[in-house]
Amino acid sequence: MASHRKSRPSGTRVAGIRTPALATAALTSVALLSQSANAAPADDKPSLEEVEKKVDDLYRQAGSATDKYNAAKEKTAQQRKRVDTLLDDVAQRTQKLNEAREELGSFAAAQYRTGASAPDTSTFLLADSPQDYFDQTQLMGRLTSRQKGAVDDYVTEQSATMKKRQEATQSLETLTESQGDLRTAKATVQKKLADARALLSQLTAEEKARLAAIEKERQQEAARKAAELARQQAEEERARQEAAAQQEQNSSADTSTPSTPATDASYATKAEKALAFSRAQIGKPYVWGATGPGSYDCSGLTQAAWKAAGVDIPRVTYDQVNAGTTVSVSAAQPGDLVFFYDDVSHVGIYIGNGMMIHAPKPGAYVREESIYYDGESAIHSVVRPA
Repeated sequence: MASHRKSRPSGTRVAGIRTPALATAALTSVALLSQSANAAPADDKPSLEEVEKKVDDLYRQAGSATDKYNAAKEKTAQQRKRVDTLLDDVAQRTQKLNEAREELGSFAAAQYRTGASAPDTSTFLLADSPQDYFDQTQLMGRLTSRQKGAVDDYVTEQSATMKKRQEATQSLETLTESQGDLRTAKATVQKKLADARALLSQLTAEEKARLAAIEKERQQEAARKAAELARQQAEEERARQEAAAQQEQNSSADTSTPSTPATDASYATKAEKALAFSRAQIGKPYVWGATGPGSYDCSGLTQAAWKAAGVDIPRVTYDQVNAGTTVSVSAAQPGDLVFFYDDVSHVGIYIGNGMMIHAPKPGAYVREESIYYDGESAIHSVVRPA
């Protein structure tokens, strides 16, 4: 009876190991399959972590473009004022030029009526008397002197008017460029925001839930770091107070006791006003380019807060970062501005205990949040604006 089993391979098998020839073939097959899997994965869809990073990057780029938009908007407004001033000046000078031209015309007509030439011997022979000649000579002399002055005034005014017209033309060209930058920045912001929204819209409900969980973990870590910073700052403040108390005790015999510098007290007072304003804005939506009162972007909020305290700071983040004294994160005080990322594209106002108030991004609202919301490495610098 013939066996239904297939014949074994010619090679021997010891302890479950194939012969070298077959083992090599199997390993080669596994390697090829592995390479194929790596080269063309079955699922090209990015992980949620990658999606989150992509969305954050898009929002950050939108924030950077928003600052460029704000700067271009501010420059455009300033340039428009300059153009209007120059055009008004040109109009006034043109009016003066027309008046000078009319004056020259009246002089020419008067000279024509009186003979159109300077008095000479023939004029004397036609005069009824030497006194008539003398009177005519004086009249022509005065007329010529006034005419020369009018010509000089006309030439001067014409030159000044031409110069102002050139300045106005150049300013108009600059204004046109600023308006172009404004449109470009606006289009960039809108595209980045649209890309972020499109990416988020592709997520399933389950993926959005997982993404929210990732965000929650990140917020918990940020809160832990904020608490650590608050503890560190509290220890430093306690040490400072102890040192101050010791210094006061050591100098108790001295009539002049050390006191807190007036500048520190003044800053604290202003900072309280800035923070009170910021807290009143919590819950209002982030809108790119907005400066209040119904909505804000990040630098619009910080500018408005410090303006409420009587301090004017620039409009955009990369100007605000230079509008004050830079301090360390551990030395941050309430009211200080905390800047983020290498391109200084975001800012919040420090409220103490490692927390800040800021306008985060499109789709979000003004809120309190840890300064470590995007990791410690995201912090660029801390600036004391007054």
